[in-house]
Amino acid sequence: MDKASVSIMNPKGVWLNKRMQMLILVGLTLLFLMIITLAGLFMDPASYGPDYSAKRLAPSQEHIFGTDYMGRDMFHRTIKGLSTSIQIGLLASFISSVIALTLGVLSATFGGKVDQFVIWLVDLCMGVPHLILLILISIMLGGGIEGVVTGVAVTHWPNLTRVIRAEVMQIRSAHYVQAARKFGKGRWAVAKEHIVPHVFPQYIVGLILLFPHAILHEAGITFLGYGLPLDMPAIGIILAEAMKHLATGMWWLAFFPGLALLLVVILFDTIGDYLKMLIDPFSAHE
Repeated sequence: MDKASVSIMNPKGVWLNKRMQMLILVGLTLLFLMIITLAGLFMDPASYGPDYSAKRLAPSQEHIFGTDYMGRDMFHRTIKGLSTSIQIGLLASFISSVIALTLGVLSATFGGKVDQFVIWLVDLCMGVPHLILLILISIMLGGGIEGVVTGVAVTHWPNLTRVIRAEVMQIRSAHYVQAARKFGKGRWAVAKEHIVPHVFPQYIVGLILLFPHAILHEAGITFLGYGLPLDMPAIGIILAEAMKHLATGMWWLAFFPGLALLLVVILFDTIGDYLKMLIDPFSAHE
């Protein structure tokens, strides 16, 4: 019997192999992102500080991302900026996902006026252009890290709220939920013991998929000048400064930081897609 026949007759082994490959890829991706975050968090400020003797140097072995108009090493500055963006994105996404989980469960569990109020909040938040609402909140709070985190956190929950609400709407009519209510358990107890554990995998996937949006929007409003302060190394600030020097031929100031930001966003998106495939029973079976 050849190997092809064995693979066809033993699909379970093939599924396990694919599953393990996805888990390994997710683990390696998380490790890479963790290294970037920790490297930027504990980086010596002198490594990305000004060095006027090395101004406007093109990429080389000594400075692989080149240097800017103040002689700052763009590789270290990019790593520091990515680390800052990842930390802000993680915090803002976590807060936003908790809001989505709370509102989604309350809306579908209690129904009635609570459901109508949550739907009204979702429509109100989604009725305003996303970037404009984020900028307004950031300006209102005075910008900085607090303004950016708050702005991103309170504008990214509506889509996940809808997903969780739809999931809970299906679960609340399940037999085990109805049986728990007939045994005298209240709505809070049913939500805590039966509904939240069931929607938790979808919540985790939604949380991870919020990261790319949070990181991009943080970089976007910082690029426009409504986010992080100018003295903080951040990708948005780096790209905004690079726009002033592209005409002089310093292409590396925008190319490498932009490419690094794109890579981090794609990695987070890939992790979310893989976890969704692993958690979803139909995708996992395939």
